[in-house]
Amino acid sequence: MPHALPPRPAFSPSPVFVWGPLAVCAVLVALVIRHEAGAEGFASGVALALLPLPFVAVVFTRLDAVAPKPARTLFFAFCWGACAATFTALVMNGVMWRWLTGASDTVAPAHDDLLRLTLVAPVVEEVGKGAVVLLLFLYRPVLFHGVLAGLVTAGLSATGFAFTENVLYLGSAVTQDRLAGATGMIDSTAVVTFVVRVLVAPFAHPVFTALTGAAIGLAATLPPERRGLRWALPPLGLAAAIALHSVWNASTALSFLGFAAVYVLLMLPVFALLSRLALRERRRQLRSVRRTLPLYTEAGWLTEGEPDALGSLRSRARSRRLARRRHGPAGARAVADYQATAAALALLRERADQGVAGDDFPAHERDLLARLWRHRDLAVAPILSAARSADRRSRARATGSTGAPRPAAAQAGRSRPGPDAR
Repeated sequence: MPHALPPRPAFSPSPVFVWGPLAVCAVLVALVIRHEAGAEGFASGVALALLPLPFVAVVFTRLDAVAPKPARTLFFAFCWGACAATFTALVMNGVMWRWLTGASDTVAPAHDDLLRLTLVAPVVEEVGKGAVVLLLFLYRPVLFHGVLAGLVTAGLSATGFAFTENVLYLGSAVTQDRLAGATGMIDSTAVVTFVVRVLVAPFAHPVFTALTGAAIGLAATLPPERRGLRWALPPLGLAAAIALHSVWNASTALSFLGFAAVYVLLMLPVFALLSRLALRERRRQLRSVRRTLPLYTEAGWLTEGEPDALGSLRSRARSRRLARRRHGPAGARAVADYQATAAALALLRERADQGVAGDDFPAHERDLLARLWRHRDLAVAPILSAARSADRRSRARATGSTGAPRPAAAQAGRSRPGPDAR
């Protein structure tokens, strides 16, 4: 193990202080929704709200595939949105409103209550959902490699919020239909609610909050001397999220054409812009892996050929498949962790070169190197096999494009690991 150093113990708060308050919020939110929607409405709302959840969650985890954050961190972000942010919104938007004014209101505001829909709800909800991004940035800054880290964290928090809110709205709609005796799809409030919230706009909340997350992620990449912009970006991102959320809520009170205009002319372009930004950032991360990891190859931590394989999504997937065939699920997990650690190391080194990694960069680098070495025995062989396979495919494509074998001199400078590379 080159330059071996003992791993540095990382600070981690007690799980009781992290998950205890979230569990309390979850119970309180469930009780409030059950009171509003009834037992049947609550059960129906949960079943319907679960339908888009896997699809939306997979989209964000795929975007985070290069240097994925720990599963517990992503799960915490989701639970924060589903429990803490939702509880805050219920208190500020509904329960507290009723307690202070004595109004006979529900926690789900009516469409004609434009003041709450366009002013109160967007501010309260976006602050609540976006708070987790700031928390993770302050307490786990090593996980914030740039825009994509903030965007994914915010998106999963908003996905959790949307899930709980869908339970409330869909459950209330089911109960309303039952009390009104609605039997057809046309006059069913539940059907309309399901179409709008689940089919038409499953990414509405994630798009709003992603603006806050992307702004915080971008601020994390700026050097300390740009202090003014670092402080200005998060409030600007939050303001954009609130404004977009407010316009979207207002559009639900418009005619069908007005709603469609907001959806097509505003929501879809913002969604497309954020998608392009996320994919561009993921490609940048892969380039950073290929460009930065050779430094660790020279130091003896990696083998020649690994950086290219670790900087290709196709080679990474092939490495995991090979490891699963050779060593079972444990091998696949070892390779996945090795890939994630190597990418995190490359992005951390890139931030250090830019002067934004912080004073604890050596300690974080040491931790990542120690973690990398632990999985080396199981991970290196599949990764190098994938690298050789990618090299053969590249040469085959080059041969096919020219119609004749390429001379050996054309491969000069390309170092391929031998069978004893480990």
